[in-house]
Amino acid sequence: MNTLLKSALTFLLSCACLENAFAQSNLRLDDFAYPFPVHEFSFMSQGESYEMAYMDVPANTNEAGTIVLLHGKNFSGAYWGDTAKALADAGYHVIIPDQLGFGKSAKPRHYQFSFEQLALNTHALLEHLGITNVNVFGHSMGGMLAVRYALMYPGATRNLLLVDPLGLEDWQAKGVPYVSVDFQYAKELKQTAEKLHQYEQENYYHGTWKHDYDRWVDMLDRFIRNPDYPVMAWDQALTSDMIFTQPVCREFADLKMPVLLIVGSEDRTAIGRDLATPENAQQLGHYPELARAAVAQIKNAKLVIVPGSGHLPQLEDFPHFIQPVKEFLRTHQPTMP
Repeated sequence: MNTLLKSALTFLLSCACLENAFAQSNLRLDDFAYPFPVHEFSFMSQGESYEMAYMDVPANTNEAGTIVLLHGKNFSGAYWGDTAKALADAGYHVIIPDQLGFGKSAKPRHYQFSFEQLALNTHALLEHLGITNVNVFGHSMGGMLAVRYALMYPGATRNLLLVDPLGLEDWQAKGVPYVSVDFQYAKELKQTAEKLHQYEQENYYHGTWKHDYDRWVDMLDRFIRNPDYPVMAWDQALTSDMIFTQPVCREFADLKMPVLLIVGSEDRTAIGRDLATPENAQQLGHYPELARAAVAQIKNAKLVIVPGSGHLPQLEDFPHFIQPVKEFLRTHQPTMP
């Protein structure tokens, strides 16, 4: 191979690398503000190098321990801002990661998503930070991840806190048909801000809407309007498949640590309801009922139902959400002020 050809190939490879890096940076929410400084954790996973974005919020008083906050599928760590501030004020060191494929973290072009893999990634981040024992707090999809983390690392999980977690029921067992990743991908490619608003208003906020919720639709719309959105859409399709095929409802009895489960009284979120028969669809997503069944399986669990709230009590009714969180942590961690 002559020198000119080698130089040409080197140039083309460099361009390809730069193009990939540019695409990734465009999918990192560079122009979307987070409530705290964002850091990056670089690590190897499935043969590739990735960056996981995270916020590290120090305790404002004597540290009572560390708590990691795990976000839902249609969100990122950014929506935990008020929760993190309240916990930091109460003496907690707070870690808030964006999982791979979400928020400001890398968007893999090819990745085998599983809750086990995301738990491994989260554990690797905490090890990198020198944290060996945590309170794990997850919402929605993050609630499923929190349960998996607690089951995989019971000795490193001090308490488990869940707010409106998915996976409280097995959707396939209740008549929701399985659809392929290709089906999910095609659906993601047709996503719009208007569709997101309609979905969230109907499923998350029980038909209501506040101006504050616009921010989270806008965050996702920034991805959708990006020319590289198909990369993220593929990740979204893979994580939808992960959520649907990996419910945690049959493993609650294996949780040995103290558990707090918070659900909104009006939450009716159910994966695949639109694919089920009308009769089956009516039986899905009854969160207060599902939550009572869940805590009945757990040896040391407390249930709090927030009246008038849907899928996001931490956004809809923060005072009635945070109070039981602090009380639970105070009960199970006497060092908390």
